[in-house]
Amino acid sequence: MQDRPEIHRAIAALQRLSELFALRRRQLAREAELSVEQWRLLEEIAGEAFMPSLFAKRRACTAAAVSRGLRALQERGLVSASISEADGRQRIYRLTPEGRRLLRRLRTARERAIAAVWERFDTPALRGFVDFADELADHLEEYARERQERAPTSRGSAASASR
Repeated sequence: MQDRPEIHRAIAALQRLSELFALRRRQLAREAELSVEQWRLLEEIAGEAFMPSLFAKRRACTAAAVSRGLRALQERGLVSASISEADGRQRIYRLTPEGRRLLRRLRTARERAIAAVWERFDTPALRGFVDFADELADHLEEYARERQERAPTSRGSAASASR
């Protein structure tokens, strides 16, 4: 690879952006006296057909961690749980009126922050950023997919070693 300092500057800028987005999310959650994961749970429960096991899988966390988060939200009166009429083994989670109010407050604060930061940019600059970010994401996904396909599986490498 050629020495291209702009590549390293771009990576540093992306890292800085990533850290700042995470900081702002933590700040917004803290203002609502929530953890970021609890906020994510509220957002997910507000959507259709929330399933704790799928949420845990998508977030790469344990079912126990999701259960703890749900319990904390229930204790604060933000979420209610009931047994599914269709399947008695399944719980149905819903936001309480207080949970909906809190989520509305979070979304409003987030929208204010977005307006304060992003409205400063003109449309061509935003389009350029989106185009670049999409292309970068495509390259990263492709690279990760190639690496995944090339990586030996533990079962495959054990089978190869025994031959």
